[in-house]
Amino acid sequence: MIIDTHMHIYDSSYDDIREEVIQNALDNDVKIMIAIGCDYSTSLKALELANKYPFIYCAIGLHPYEVLKEKDKDLKWIYELAKNKKVVAIGEIGLDYYWDKSYINEQKEMFVKQIDIARKLNLPIIVHSRDAISDTYNIIESNSDVKGVIHCFPGSLEMANRFIKLGYYLGIGGVLTFKNSKDIKNVVKNIDLKYLLSETDSPYLTPHPYRGKLNKPEYIKYVCYEIATIKEKGLDYVTDILSNNAIELFKLGGRE
Repeated sequence: MIIDTHMHIYDSSYDDIREEVIQNALDNDVKIMIAIGCDYSTSLKALELANKYPFIYCAIGLHPYEVLKEKDKDLKWIYELAKNKKVVAIGEIGLDYYWDKSYINEQKEMFVKQIDIARKLNLPIIVHSRDAISDTYNIIESNSDVKGVIHCFPGSLEMANRFIKLGYYLGIGGVLTFKNSKDIKNVVKNIDLKYLLSETDSPYLTPHPYRGKLNKPEYIKYVCYEIATIKEKGLDYVTDILSNNAIELFKLGGRE
């Protein structure tokens, strides 16, 4: 069994093929998928998918890109939607300084507020961090009672070890299969499998050999193949550990 811990197949890119994409994932041994919200509307779509399919779960959250659009500063909608038993995390939340650094303080404020919601609901968080790894770490360290995963882990081996010491998993996706992705290959080589999660981020970051095309949950097998190759382990051995990691973090057996 393979678990795709991070996908967005509610996206309009899949409108004509969504059922086919879901079935192809199941046929390729992707037995559980987690749909990740980025704002109110996409969180609703993610929850709708989770309520429709027993093997799909979801996360509810406000992506740093969407911070300035958010009118509900108390984020009450996140708290209310996340009470649903199919919601297994608060996310995708975090910091992103790549495109625009003019609202860093607002990003930090919303990040901390959503960590507080996760704490109240006893849920893990799914963290987006782009060109903001130090600030991301500092906020997480200050809220170390809340655990989660660093989605599409962007840092060095040193940072990987620091996040792991705080109880975090590292999300590994299609970037691992890119030829020039030396840093993440080094992380995977040197970090124990028990700290890794498999993800696609569909429709983004499509792995080789489909790079440049629409990503799909079924392609997570290429990520797992690459992890197995780097670790010099059998594919089934690797996917079993990665799946158990996801089940443990997200309580996929069911929330209390």
